[in-house]
Amino acid sequence: MKIALLQMTSGIDPQANARTIVDAVAEAAAGGAAMLFTPEMSGLIDQNRGRAKPHLRAESDDPVLAATRAAAKEHKLWVHLGSLAVHGEDGRLANRAFVIDDQGEIRARYDKLHLFDVDLPSGESWRESASYAPGKGAVVVDTPAGHLGLAICYDLRFADLFRALSNAGATVLAIPAAFTRPTGAAHWHILQRARAIESAAYVVSAAQTGTHEDGRATYGHSLVIDPWGTVLLDMGEEAGLGFAEIDPARITDVRARVPVITHRRAIPDVTSA
Repeated sequence: MKIALLQMTSGIDPQANARTIVDAVAEAAAGGAAMLFTPEMSGLIDQNRGRAKPHLRAESDDPVLAATRAAAKEHKLWVHLGSLAVHGEDGRLANRAFVIDDQGEIRARYDKLHLFDVDLPSGESWRESASYAPGKGAVVVDTPAGHLGLAICYDLRFADLFRALSNAGATVLAIPAAFTRPTGAAHWHILQRARAIESAAYVVSAAQTGTHEDGRATYGHSLVIDPWGTVLLDMGEEAGLGFAEIDPARITDVRARVPVITHRRAIPDVTSA
């Protein structure tokens, strides 16, 4: 089963970003994909809060979500919209992923659980929790690609989330991202492969790339990794569309050879000696 990944350099204009996604939906469908995956913050990347504020909407009013749903319906293509910044229920923003079916209907939503609050050696400082509320639960949804477990970017570092997703039946893990270049160069590939191996699942990670209009730089290297940890697709640093094949039989084969999920045990309390 063929999937497509959109590697983006999202900018400060949601309408321009929406056009990029809509064009990718058409191209992915024409290329024979059953599902398209887009990065974290597909609709807007802008560190300038004053400039970004007029573009931040409730989910029901978000133009990027509306355009993507219309394109999915027109081209009969499922879309995992990696995430959008939308107004949440408590007055703060949510970093929210959407799974949209081939009729344009929203099948699942996931709000990023782990917020990126870090100070990097490069001098970059990020405080996602200053604007965003954390999500409240994990999500698995049936899609043409398989039982899709949802995560976003910084979630990648928390193995217990992926244990929960694979315990709940996930056979494919979506990890859209806007990884910084320093953390990407150090950790992106090894963590993505680890998540695939420990879950015996495919990993599909559409990423932001390049230098954005607001001045930030992201790592790129959108990936598809099979359950054995083999990299099937690495899109490097160029924006554009990539394709890969997912084979459900590969999941069955790997889980039979190394049955890590059935061998899992509840961890007892740790004793300090």
